[in-house]
Amino acid sequence: MNKEIKSSEILICCGTGCVSAKADKILEKFKQDTKGKKIKVKPTGCHGFCQQGPLVITEPDGILYSRATTEDVNEIINSHIENNVPVERLFYTDPQTGEKIPHYKNIQFYKEQQRVILRNCGHINPEDINEYVKSGGYRAIKKALLDLNPEKVLKMIKDSCLRGLGGAGFHTGLKWEFCFNAKGDEKYIICNGDEGDPGSFQDRSVFEGDPHSVLEGIIIAGTTIGAKKGFIYVRAEYPLAVKRLKIAIDQARKKGFLGKNIFDSKIDFDLEIFQGAGAFVCGEETALIASIEGQRGMPRRRPPFPANSGLWGKPTLINNVKTYASISNIINNGVEWFTKMGTDNSKGTAIFSLTGEVANCGLVEVPMGRTLREIIFGIGGGTTDNKKFKAVQIGGPSGGCLPDSLLDLPVDFDSLKEAGAMMGSGGMVVMDESTCMVDVSKYFLDFTQKESCGKCTFCRVGTKRMLEILVRITEGEGTEEDLSILEELAKSIKNNSLCGLGQTAPNPVLTTIKYFRDEYIAHVVDKKCPAKVCKKLLTYTIIPEKCTGCVVCAKNCPSNCITGERKEVHFINQDDCIKCGICYDRCKFEAIHVE
Repeated sequence: MNKEIKSSEILICCGTGCVSAKADKILEKFKQDTKGKKIKVKPTGCHGFCQQGPLVITEPDGILYSRATTEDVNEIINSHIENNVPVERLFYTDPQTGEKIPHYKNIQFYKEQQRVILRNCGHINPEDINEYVKSGGYRAIKKALLDLNPEKVLKMIKDSCLRGLGGAGFHTGLKWEFCFNAKGDEKYIICNGDEGDPGSFQDRSVFEGDPHSVLEGIIIAGTTIGAKKGFIYVRAEYPLAVKRLKIAIDQARKKGFLGKNIFDSKIDFDLEIFQGAGAFVCGEETALIASIEGQRGMPRRRPPFPANSGLWGKPTLINNVKTYASISNIINNGVEWFTKMGTDNSKGTAIFSLTGEVANCGLVEVPMGRTLREIIFGIGGGTTDNKKFKAVQIGGPSGGCLPDSLLDLPVDFDSLKEAGAMMGSGGMVVMDESTCMVDVSKYFLDFTQKESCGKCTFCRVGTKRMLEILVRITEGEGTEEDLSILEELAKSIKNNSLCGLGQTAPNPVLTTIKYFRDEYIAHVVDKKCPAKVCKKLLTYTIIPEKCTGCVVCAKNCPSNCITGERKEVHFINQDDCIKCGICYDRCKFEAIHVE
């Protein structure tokens, strides 16, 4: 280390993931132990590298300490802060090379990203508006109100070709224009933060790490289309996000960035938080509107579209959290800057929650058009334990499962749709050779079937019938005819369901049948699960040459189907075996064979 460099700040990631691992206790310990010292200790939002949390970063040297505990605080202060000798044992260890890397900017996970929406997350205190302002915050709304006009702002958003980052990818500028041109003296703005997909946490992390970027985007949108009131719809399951949003709104009002006469422009705009009860279907915009109105969250037919008749029948603009967080960047940096990122039809960046069997789990932001291989094996570090990559599920439960043959597919709206997947909420679940693709499709369909609001027959009944067939297949009772029925049902549900939930629910099934048909055939014809996941298709036998007659398996068998005397070879009665796998787990001699 350069002895001239001295750390002046200690940043502790206090996003939900790190807080669950006691980052809040680490923060308090640092504050307590640095009293009287010339060092600033502050909480930040999610830094993205969730798997390595709790994260502690020192600035300006950029040293990252991973999986820190309260017991490490004194050593970091005494060694690093006071004597400029970093604590090497807490450095991140590269899973491929085993190298310990001190500076977070040199870690592959960060090096390969381009953080635009997440630019402040992990670097500023989300509960201090002054830090956001210092980073350039609220400059864009001031510019929009005092230097531009609604028509010019609208043109910038249209020319940027920004597409909605909530999943569907509709052109943001067009949506704004529809609402701008809609007739009516009263209009509304809604921020859709109803992030309900399993494994997705981007919206929550932006709320927690940089709430003012979302507020600024909403204010710009509201003042552009002529709305005076907006709602942020966020799940009640996100208490930390709600807390920080409330703080941010209160601070923005006190600064004059929100409320009456913003920036002395004689323009009024205010915001209110609406906490959803956790219905997945409320991610659909018309169901979300019904929820705010106090009705049951169920979608309605369109047209009319919300831009013309939305909340309480008034013109309403709805965008996703990440879409609003992109707006100030476009206003501040210009259209040309923004359009240089991404592909011809998908501009800007995309954020993914990279999870599953991948070495580096976390929050990832890359320009549109980066390939799956670059994200999974470059940023993600490949699969855990170097197992063979099998598939990646993109877009949450409504997305698709793509095989290794598509690893070089560019990740953008159009490429994913053509492959049978979708951008969706940005969930990216990596699966290795130990995953059963039939079981995966059953898991996701079980989720969407339970979350169906039940309003339309195709979604309510169709997904239930599909799930029943998948259960039969995974239990060894499926037939080849079931595959044809699954595909027929899936296409009917996609074409006839009322909203996006039903229209996309069959995607995991259709893509797994398309790309992993051999696994379905193995289940229905051979009555075998190649990945050895579906219990009812497994057969447990004892290898005579390896059995020592220790009787451990027999003693632990809940169905008493294992017989044999001590020090003699044991046997499993297949008629009584319940496929629990306890014998396999308990045997110390690898004498249990599974097929």
